[in-house]
Amino acid sequence: MFVTGRLVVLVAVGAVPLVVLTSAGLAPWAVLGGWLVLCLASTALDAAAAASPRLLSLTRSVPPRARLGMPVDTTIAVRNTGPRRLRGQLRDAWQPTAGAPLRRERLSIGPGETQTLGIPLLPRRRGELRSEFVAVRSSGPLGLAGRQRRLDVPAALRVLPPFASRRHLASRVARLDELDGATSVQVRGQGTEFDSLRPYVRGDDVRSIDWRATARAGTTMLRTWRPERDRHVVVVVDTGRTSAARVGDGVRLDAGFEAALLLAALAQHAGDHVHLVAFDRLVRARVSRVDGPTLLPALVDALAPVEPSLLDTDWDAAFAAVRALGVRPALIVLLTAQDEPEASRGFLSALPGLAAHATVLVGTATDVVAEASVSMPPVDADDAYRHAATARTLSDAGRVARAIERAGAEPVAAAPDDLPVRIADRYLALKALGRL
Repeated sequence: MFVTGRLVVLVAVGAVPLVVLTSAGLAPWAVLGGWLVLCLASTALDAAAAASPRLLSLTRSVPPRARLGMPVDTTIAVRNTGPRRLRGQLRDAWQPTAGAPLRRERLSIGPGETQTLGIPLLPRRRGELRSEFVAVRSSGPLGLAGRQRRLDVPAALRVLPPFASRRHLASRVARLDELDGATSVQVRGQGTEFDSLRPYVRGDDVRSIDWRATARAGTTMLRTWRPERDRHVVVVVDTGRTSAARVGDGVRLDAGFEAALLLAALAQHAGDHVHLVAFDRLVRARVSRVDGPTLLPALVDALAPVEPSLLDTDWDAAFAAVRALGVRPALIVLLTAQDEPEASRGFLSALPGLAAHATVLVGTATDVVAEASVSMPPVDADDAYRHAATARTLSDAGRVARAIERAGAEPVAAAPDDLPVRIADRYLALKALGRL
């Protein structure tokens, strides 16, 4: 049961008869008590006359998946199976990060009728968003009170990473097609897979001349090569405590997701096989042996519920998980944050064994605002301390980057929006050099 503001107004109206009847000689307490009894009786009768929410039948319509930041349309069909018209309100109990409207939806459903309500959502967090119940209020004829009930109608929505770096995919695919000879612009990449023969043109590499084909054709013929296919690319996303640090407008883990998705889309177009492992001390997500159009949906679905863990990453176990994939990777991309020498010891000690058998890129999202502040002179004591701390952080990051190079890997540090592009461009460069 619930009461409305009309009951408060009704009780306040009792001041009029209280003044009138008291001036007529009646006892004030008797008048006040009688008015309150009348108000309570009216409230009880009004609540009893309200249609029962128990007799409602609810059916939800919620899409199983949606992208972060994109509007989602959900509906609730409410059917009145009772004998009386129900007038009232409905509130869907989505968690706050689902972005459901704060307003209550109005209900007016006659016996046997169905009313469909639209509940728009605007998710503000990745992962599983849930609504376990719907609260319904049925008002009485006088509007003083009514019945309220919680109806269990569970629903779930999986919010996927936004993949904002998709806008860079078309230009990188065009570059890949040039390397592969799929467009009219023939770029002579140094791949190792034979593609075709063509006449020699001045300026071509004479080492690519096919002398047997030249003898048969009567003119100088040149072998053309294309970047290799069917290579294995392994992406390791660090979900340890450093991935929870805020960089730019988000956390470092989200920048890693964007880089992993853009690289996977590009490698899939190139005909390579992509494997992904999200790890801290346990495997939080793994995608392997998935190719073709189903690769990206599998990746975003696996990464959607992954959140940063407040634990130091066990890199020996992480690299063991890479070896457990049962493939021989040509490229391993580690998306992590290696900017503290003390915290990077375990990572740097395990890295040489991995870099000895594959090309390794270490991608890190950095805070460009902090880097820009170093070039500006401090204006007061507090600013000087911040300036010194930022300079120390950048110096430590440079030391770790040099240690990564000595271990045989290649560090790639960039702003969160630029990191996916830098990783993709490096992948294309390796293709053009024939190293992948």
